[in-house]
Amino acid sequence: MGIDAAVLQLRRGDLAALSTLIARYQNRVYRYLMRLVRQPAEAEDLFQQTWLRVAEKIRSYDPERNFDAWLFTLARNLAFDHLRRIQPSSLDEPVDDNAPEETRLSRLATSDPGPRDQLLAGERARHLAAALETLPVIYREVLSLRFEEEMKIEEIADVLGTPLSTVKSRLRRGLEQLRRTIEASYGKAK
Repeated sequence: MGIDAAVLQLRRGDLAALSTLIARYQNRVYRYLMRLVRQPAEAEDLFQQTWLRVAEKIRSYDPERNFDAWLFTLARNLAFDHLRRIQPSSLDEPVDDNAPEETRLSRLATSDPGPRDQLLAGERARHLAAALETLPVIYREVLSLRFEEEMKIEEIADVLGTPLSTVKSRLRRGLEQLRRTIEASYGKAK
């Protein structure tokens, strides 16, 4: 059953379709929430809340709209509400707390490289993940949607509810900050 069919079934009240959608989106939505809140228990709670919200609001979903964008918008709104409750400071401030170094980004699969290459790739991924964790939420979010979720810039603008130019500037600024952080921590690549 295609995603469109599952969405239409869910809109008709068939809760079995919800299981199909959760199975298809669970890794992507959880990874996105984890990137925003950085705590597995909180991400899991928000993940469950997202799917409850999907079940509640599916009748208001416009089938002409991209389902991915609608779903990620629901998840984003819940995550940002949560972040505002636990950390009422600005979401565009750098993160100074001791975030866990081990993230999903550091567990990227490789295509059977040798042990040395695996070690180097793992180390690069850990460095990148650590640098990404220091970015303000607004940049971390855009970079996660673009590079981890492989969303188009237009889809990201839809998820965030911001103009395309804002997404482009956040993406550019996020990449610049990421580059500066990596260079400051690990020296310039040769």
